[in-house]
Amino acid sequence: MTISKERKAELVAEFGDNPQDSGNPKAQVAIMSARIRELTEHMKAHPKDFHTRRGLLMIVGRRRRLLSYIKKRDINEYRELIAKLGIRDNIQ
Repeated sequence: MTISKERKAELVAEFGDNPQDSGNPKAQVAIMSARIRELTEHMKAHPKDFHTRRGLLMIVGRRRRLLSYIKKRDINEYRELIAKLGIRDNIQ
């Protein structure tokens, strides 16, 4: 239920400032979004897996905090990121 090294490297290369910049908030949000998609599919097949549910909710919360940080720093960068990732704008 984790993303592969190759997929993570692709996301970092696409959203980071350089291909090794995995600490960039945009790259972290992209990686978390990929994990959220995978865990959501797992939860559809296994609705009683409460341990995975808790992990999913924790990742969603962490992504939300990073998105609010990006939004405070640069609103245009935030809008571009959510458009690329297909995330709804629900950050206050």
